Amino acid sequence: MELASKYDPQAVESKWYQFWIDHKLFSSHPDGREPYTIVIPPPNVTGVLHMGHMLNNTIQDILVRRARMEGKNACWVPGTDHASIATEAKVVNKLAQKGIRKTDLTREQFLAEAWKWTNEHGGIILKQLRRLGCSCDWDRTAFTMDETRSKGVIKVFVDLYKKGYIYRGARMVNWDPKAQTALSDEEVIYKDEHSKLYYLKYRVAEQDCQLQDKENVIHRDDKGFYAVVATTRPETIMGDSAMCINPKDKKNTWLKGKHVIVPLVNRTIPVIEDDYVDIEFGTGCLKVTPAHDINDHALGLKHHLETIDIFNDDGTISKAAGLYVGQDRMEVRKQIAIDLTQAGLMEKVEDYDNKVGFSERTNVPIEPKLSTQWFLSMKHFADIALPPVMEDTIEFYPKKYKNTYRHWLENVKDWCISRQLWWGHRIPAYYYTNTKGQKDFVVAENAEEALKLAQKENPDVKAADLEQESDCLDTWFSSWLWPISVFDGINNPDNADIKYYYPTNDLVTGPDIIFFWVARMIMAGYEYRGIYPFKHVYFTGIVRDKLGRKMSKSLGNSPDPITLIDKYGADGVRMGMMLSAPAGNDILFDESLCEQGRNFNNKIWNAFRLIKGWKTVDSEPNEVNKIAVKWFESRLRMANAEMEEQFKGYRISEALMTTYRLFWDEFSSWYLEMIKPAYGQPLDKTTYEATLKFFDDLLKMLHPFMPFITEELWQHLYPRKEGESIMKSILQIPAPSDSEKELCEQIEKVKQVVSGVRTVRNQKNIAPKEQLVLQTINHHDIDKWGAVILKMANLSKIETVKDKSADASGFMVGTNEYAVPVGNLIDVDVEIEKAKNQLQHLEGFLKGVRAKLGNQNFVSHAPEAVVARERKKESDAVEKIHTLKETISELEKSH
Repeated sequence: MELASKYDPQAVESKWYQFWIDHKLFSSHPDGREPYTIVIPPPNVTGVLHMGHMLNNTIQDILVRRARMEGKNACWVPGTDHASIATEAKVVNKLAQKGIRKTDLTREQFLAEAWKWTNEHGGIILKQLRRLGCSCDWDRTAFTMDETRSKGVIKVFVDLYKKGYIYRGARMVNWDPKAQTALSDEEVIYKDEHSKLYYLKYRVAEQDCQLQDKENVIHRDDKGFYAVVATTRPETIMGDSAMCINPKDKKNTWLKGKHVIVPLVNRTIPVIEDDYVDIEFGTGCLKVTPAHDINDHALGLKHHLETIDIFNDDGTISKAAGLYVGQDRMEVRKQIAIDLTQAGLMEKVEDYDNKVGFSERTNVPIEPKLSTQWFLSMKHFADIALPPVMEDTIEFYPKKYKNTYRHWLENVKDWCISRQLWWGHRIPAYYYTNTKGQKDFVVAENAEEALKLAQKENPDVKAADLEQESDCLDTWFSSWLWPISVFDGINNPDNADIKYYYPTNDLVTGPDIIFFWVARMIMAGYEYRGIYPFKHVYFTGIVRDKLGRKMSKSLGNSPDPITLIDKYGADGVRMGMMLSAPAGNDILFDESLCEQGRNFNNKIWNAFRLIKGWKTVDSEPNEVNKIAVKWFESRLRMANAEMEEQFKGYRISEALMTTYRLFWDEFSSWYLEMIKPAYGQPLDKTTYEATLKFFDDLLKMLHPFMPFITEELWQHLYPRKEGESIMKSILQIPAPSDSEKELCEQIEKVKQVVSGVRTVRNQKNIAPKEQLVLQTINHHDIDKWGAVILKMANLSKIETVKDKSADASGFMVGTNEYAVPVGNLIDVDVEIEKAKNQLQHLEGFLKGVRAKLGNQNFVSHAPEAVVARERKKESDAVEKIHTLKETISELEKSH
């Protein structure tokens, strides 16, 4: 195969990905090797690739590809999540465009539409991951609602119900009026909002009582006495059942035992007392609406108050309210404020900043709502899942997220697992009428089992009498089983796959789902396998733009990943992402990093073409080539050892930078220049073969990060057998010896000497082709490296002298001094002019520093360290000025 003159990512990437697929190189089956397993965080089935996905999956692919090259049996399981709320919303919108409402269809008809939508639009993201180079075992692709996963979910629900962890009850829940379903506490996002605080007049019913207006604490107008309640939600007054005061609140003592009239509603409610009320907030009077606030609900139960639900499921006002029926809650908030004011029942309105809960899924304000739901008791699960993380049985990277994890689990609440949706796993509870004529239920994996259970209580129950629960399970109830269920470990707990691949090795995810998913998978792992589901958790950061803003469609600052891949190639984009992706820290993404990645591809390509273009000859390697080969072998070993340590600590960005610098700085800029033959001359075969071996190792080190270009060049490096791939080759580089480390240190000094000579050339405008002489001042320890320095610095000779020549430019390497006589190689007039300009600049700088030091106010009041820094600037400038004046004098004499 002939190598193209320019690297074409599009041609290379499509070719090799198909090659990997055709030869089933991503496939994994249990065998005698050490397994390495990752399960993909399942993206929404209807989703498309975004920057967060690209980062997360690039990291996973790097880990999987590296594991393969370590000789492990690597298995990366892909899949998607059915995403109940998001997918159902898409299907509802699609039907609405045809003029069809969800309620116009039967459940079966709606589910048929949902499956049709899923089959048409689902899985796009998995196809896009192929463009990124993801080496998933596609034959193992799972879906949270496929037959295997669904069966496992139902089995777990029944098991937990039998164990007493799942229960059904009326509780205050977070209600999403747009999706019309309950949410768990973790699905509520609290946002800062600029709201209004409305002060409402609740008139006292007992107007005939002898009330004293002492110390102006009692409110009174021409219509009588009233209490004032401050609220941000005036639309909820129709659900008020009481007013509550703190019994220790002196300013509201006058209200004890009284009744007040709800504004506009004209319903009389009692004044109750409870120390729950904050005396300092607002007026100290709290309106109690048991159906629409979690704390009010607790007060209602305690004081036996009426519960009045004023909201329909869609957030409109219900008939129970008696006012504003059918109107949207947010519109009512505006209107009721107007109506209260016109009725003289609004004391005042103030601006108020508060936190408002929004649905994570639909981004609408949630509504606290009393509702009968299914719950999972979480204390048992928190108790088994907290110690493994705290004790580092499961390791977090970075460690700081252990505190977040502990906070969640130490403050865990029961999980509301039911959702009022049709798309999802239908709860396996079956209702029937018991012998007392009451509605009851049984929980079973299927209707046949349910019928048997129901007939034990009531033998007259028939199959047609059973009615299955209409609610579905929270999507997370399926994904918490993911590391087990992808290997069918729930239904078949002793199968070969689950016994071989579980527990998995690494989980790569975002910290925003540390409780949603990470904690719950750990809970399920210990409950159903008796061991952790993964050993390490790598938390990625949030991808932000270069201004630090979170990438989003609304801001228009998020590039399309596929467009980036089209422009820079997958390897370039992968590298661009990883250059800015330290674990756990936010990623400031700049498209220029992808360009840097593309440039690195070109560097690798051109270096390969350079090497392959050399002719070879059977001859003994010269001294420079011997040193170069020995040095780079040592440097390669050192870099690989560094990279291994970085991977152990999940410092993946640092590992990439180690290989990047090794190739660009050491291999291309130094090693290839050391061995490069003169134009038209051949290279000895020994050095050439060593160079190909180095290139082979470099490609293997780079492969996990840049899979496509490394496969292409690896195939061109040596003749390969059909089906061979770099991704199945083993990376084995020995650890460096002490002598090799010492060699690298010595060559670093050699490189500094060469760089010193090159700096003199630049400063004196001496052409690279001009051979120079290097003087070492009473220094002999570079003799053994002289051949390298002569070639790399283009010197005619190296001589040891006691004092440098009068026309020499000197430089230091550590404590040793070197000099380069420049003689007639420089334009003296140009050098004099340059030195005088530098002198003028320094004299101006010195004048400014001395003016500052001459300011007694500055010297007296500035920190000692600041003053010392200014004095150091002064002494350095004086020394440089002295040196420049001497240089100018010597140049003028020589001229």
